[in-house]
Amino acid sequence: MPVLGLFPLQVVLLPTEQTPLHIFEPRYKELIGDCLEGDEEFGLLLAEPDGMRTVGTRARIAQVLDELPDGRLNIVVEGGERFRLVELTDGRSFRTGEVEPYVDEEDEADAEDGDRALELFRRVAELAEAKAEAPEPSPQLSFEIAARIELPLELKQELLESRSEPERLRRLTQALDGIAELLKKQRELRDLGARNGHKRL
Repeated sequence: MPVLGLFPLQVVLLPTEQTPLHIFEPRYKELIGDCLEGDEEFGLLLAEPDGMRTVGTRARIAQVLDELPDGRLNIVVEGGERFRLVELTDGRSFRTGEVEPYVDEEDEADAEDGDRALELFRRVAELAEAKAEAPEPSPQLSFEIAARIELPLELKQELLESRSEPERLRRLTQALDGIAELLKKQRELRDLGARNGHKRL
């Protein structure tokens, strides 16, 4: 069973998602240094007050933004395959663990579910006035959409732990629908405030 260097953070990294990280602790500078030297991945797990989740994402260093004189690093990582932590191991300054692949069940999503999620994604981007390019349909469309928007950590972890693409798309569609409704109301209030601010002649 493969052993992976682990990085517990208050972050959920989804497959295909890119996120910046600031590396400052000596043990994690060592971990990232090893990954850079050997072109290897590390495991990112959601850290919680009572420990860490056991389902996480393999992270690949996509870009080194800054290497500071004291050894600190600013990097961008990209999410790869999911894994499940089987057992923690010893021997390094940073946490390591035996891991196994965490894969989907065989069920595939209906094209209509994917189209609906993409439609809502475009609607949210429009309401937020954000330049967000919609992903192309794929077997893991839910992750590709979720990787492009801000979602609560618990929801992202819920999506990460789901082994069903249809289930993920349904959950994501619910979330996008709620976000779109909230953005719509915010825009209406903003427009109302702008109109009320004009004096009548």
